[in-house]
Amino acid sequence: MMGKKVIITGVPGVGKTTVVNKALKTLKEMGVEYTSINFGSFMFDVARSDDIVQDRDQMRTLDRGVQKRLQQRAGQAIAQVTGNVLIDTHASVKTPKGYLAGLPEWVLREIMPDIIVLVETDNDQILMRRLTDETRSRDKEGYNSIAEHQQFNRSIAAAYAMMTGCTIRIVTNPDFLLERSSAELVEVLR
Repeated sequence: MMGKKVIITGVPGVGKTTVVNKALKTLKEMGVEYTSINFGSFMFDVARSDDIVQDRDQMRTLDRGVQKRLQQRAGQAIAQVTGNVLIDTHASVKTPKGYLAGLPEWVLREIMPDIIVLVETDNDQILMRRLTDETRSRDKEGYNSIAEHQQFNRSIAAAYAMMTGCTIRIVTNPDFLLERSSAELVEVLR
């Protein structure tokens, strides 16, 4: 049986990992298994196995051509994973020079997702989560900047869908409603 390839994205601080972990636990209890892959970690493993980098922080310093080859190889390897696969990545990355596609064409063509899930919530909630999360080091951004990034993710997800023919689903993760958010994701993944 062929499985689903699902890409899940969301801006930093939206609570994507929390929603995903809860949904995957529920699915497992229902007998539905997913292989969960973090694209950045997968790409780092490829680079480390090629002895290109020693630690993850070095990834940002690599030549763009090297990064492109690593992305493509990671995409090819992910495409070979059988069964249901959940790929956790960024739809876009905010850089000082502007937004960078998190899933360039050469990655999308390898993976060919069935669905892209955008985890979103109110911009003020994301801002508060970022300010109060002492376990992470995040860029300081204001309400308008977060709003812009979430809107750009919707736009670029539409472009990804045009390239691959996949569908897009938005799962909202408001404060204190994790059960509802994870249940919505379970329905998408089931």
